[in-house]
Amino acid sequence: MNEIKKVAIQQLGYGFIKDLPKGKDEYYLRNQQNRSGIKYRALTALEIEILVRNGNSSDDWSKLLVSNAFNPELVKNCSFFGLVRIGNLETTCLCFSDLTVPVGLYNSTIISSDFGNNVAIHSVNYLSHYIIGDEVIINNVNELVTTNHAKFGNGILKKGETESVRIWLELCNENTGRKVLPFNGMTTADAYLWTRNKHDKLLQEKFIELTEKQFDNKLGYYGKIGDRTVIKNCRIIKDTWIGSDAYLKGANKIKNITINSNQVATTQIGEGSELVNGIIGYGCRVFYGIKAVRFIMSDYSQLKYGARLINSFLGQNATISCCEVLNSLIYPAHEQHHNNSFLCAALLMGQSNIAAGATLGSNHNSRGADGEVIMGRGFWPGLCVSIKHNSIFPSFTILNKGDYHHELNIPIPFSLISLDLAKDELVVMPGYWFLYNFYALARNAWKYQDRDKRKNIDQYFEYDYLAPDSVNELLKGRAIIASAVAKAQLLKEKKSTTIDEDQLIQLGYKLLKTKTKKEIDQLDVFVDGFENSKRKTRLIKCYDAFAIFEKMIFMYGMDQLMIKLTHNGLKNLPTKLKAIKTSGAAIEWSNIGGQLIPTKSVQTLLQHIKTDKLNSWHEVHAFYQTQTEKYLDKKNTHALYCLELIEGVSISGLSNKKMNEWLDRYQAIKEEVTQKIKSSREKDYTNPFRKMVYENQAEMDAIVGDLKDNSFIEQQIVEQQKLNQFIIDFKQALKAK
Repeated sequence: MNEIKKVAIQQLGYGFIKDLPKGKDEYYLRNQQNRSGIKYRALTALEIEILVRNGNSSDDWSKLLVSNAFNPELVKNCSFFGLVRIGNLETTCLCFSDLTVPVGLYNSTIISSDFGNNVAIHSVNYLSHYIIGDEVIINNVNELVTTNHAKFGNGILKKGETESVRIWLELCNENTGRKVLPFNGMTTADAYLWTRNKHDKLLQEKFIELTEKQFDNKLGYYGKIGDRTVIKNCRIIKDTWIGSDAYLKGANKIKNITINSNQVATTQIGEGSELVNGIIGYGCRVFYGIKAVRFIMSDYSQLKYGARLINSFLGQNATISCCEVLNSLIYPAHEQHHNNSFLCAALLMGQSNIAAGATLGSNHNSRGADGEVIMGRGFWPGLCVSIKHNSIFPSFTILNKGDYHHELNIPIPFSLISLDLAKDELVVMPGYWFLYNFYALARNAWKYQDRDKRKNIDQYFEYDYLAPDSVNELLKGRAIIASAVAKAQLLKEKKSTTIDEDQLIQLGYKLLKTKTKKEIDQLDVFVDGFENSKRKTRLIKCYDAFAIFEKMIFMYGMDQLMIKLTHNGLKNLPTKLKAIKTSGAAIEWSNIGGQLIPTKSVQTLLQHIKTDKLNSWHEVHAFYQTQTEKYLDKKNTHALYCLELIEGVSISGLSNKKMNEWLDRYQAIKEEVTQKIKSSREKDYTNPFRKMVYENQAEMDAIVGDLKDNSFIEQQIVEQQKLNQFIIDFKQALKAK
């Protein structure tokens, strides 16, 4: 039975705070929150008379305060309860998009709320305990209410509340073991560090302390609606804090939410949306039947077309539409667009794209709801892919269509993973992206950078496919390929493979550099530990992959060497070359929410949190900013270290002759990359099965565009031409004394 209580009508709008501090009235927090600067006064007898004549009522007209420019003729058919304060009302209309409404308050029930100047409040059935800014439009809303224990989506407790009502985000794992407390301003880096260090009880306690320090537990904070925000045709908005310039239309329910918005990064919430217990960042878009519960959306992210986002964190500049995502931590630049894709209990480390039919992280293929998957930067599963908990993938992994029934731990980046059902083998092609789809790899790096809409780059998100994380994996992958090739050769020669791993790797290096492609490709190369099964895992294209890995590491190092040497122009190149040192290079790196940071620095950060050297999330975020400022220099040193590592020489000791040899090789690799970018796209124009749906070439060009008009390819060609001239100039400057 529903418990219906009866209270005196005189209590409506009063007693919002039950347990007041000594010397405070129930409006003390409201007065702190209201920063409009409007000076309010009591109504005149004439103004009360006009208000009554216009069908308005109040439990106490002395509790209705107004500004000097208040016009009572613009308030009609409203019921007021408690202390209500109204700013200027002028005889004008507010227009937004196709909505035009007169300024004033009309046909609404208003309880204990403040209004800024020139608001347009129309047909709000129940408006309670809100502070509303200037030129706000609220039209046709059923319920707009703040309770005295509102937390606006933050994972905190108010005075007298028990732990059972606290909101947690259960990220990366369905069994709640990696849960974190959400808070306004939380970043993917914060969430990652919190989810990854659950064994450290002191650190976990400090994370909770940092979060609770950001808020107090007082009861009685009002909801706020910022200047120029427009809300129309919504049903229920409860315990919601809304920034300026937001646009809410047709939402079904918004409860316990912070909606960040401002005049340069406006947030929009659209038709049919149902949002409960969440934080929405600046510049976000939420449209058409969205269901989101216990979630965070970072700045400039989007939810569209019936997507379901539950117990998940969506990173910046990411888009999810149509599909279902549960218990996941998603780094920036994620794309997931298809209704029949499913993502659960996952950590996606950025630049990922989930195809239709993909079921990733479903615990229905495990014995319990405690599995998880970790997907490195640039993870792309193909159509109708399913994988099993637990699985780990490195940077830029692509999975071919198929059901992967066994746990996977793939250590080689840029690989294509597929199934050979006839042989019952897992097949790994290292370097697939470099060998066959360089256009997509390079264009995506450019695309993600181009789509990063952030105005304030407080964290540097790495979008380049060659960076400290992926290059470290290339170095590791190169060694794995070498070891596997060595074993295959020894088995072919019927020799023992039980030799030291370092010896195997060195033998593999020798074989891959001295034998022909045909000889290496004829070997049956297998690896262990990639899949939790008894069947074999075959490596293919080992010769090509090893060669392209070396070229990419070399190119990474040379790109950064050119930056280092040409800082402040081409003068004194020999002197600059001799001054290069890599002894202080950061070797190990971590992907912290899309920002690459040396692992030692991350460990120092965590130690400083544990020892109270960092006492707030603001200070933690300042650490990210500091690392952003240092990143390009540290990346540069790392690249030079890697260059020395694979070449086996010190850069500072290079002769001019050796440097010229490197420049020639660098130029050749760059030309090869440019050609691969063009040729991998050109296949789409020459494949007869792609062309057969068009009547002729002209129709194909009209629909998909002419290849020669491809702006990205043209840009790569122009950059290559500039590089060719640059190398000529560089060589000349190198000769100068």
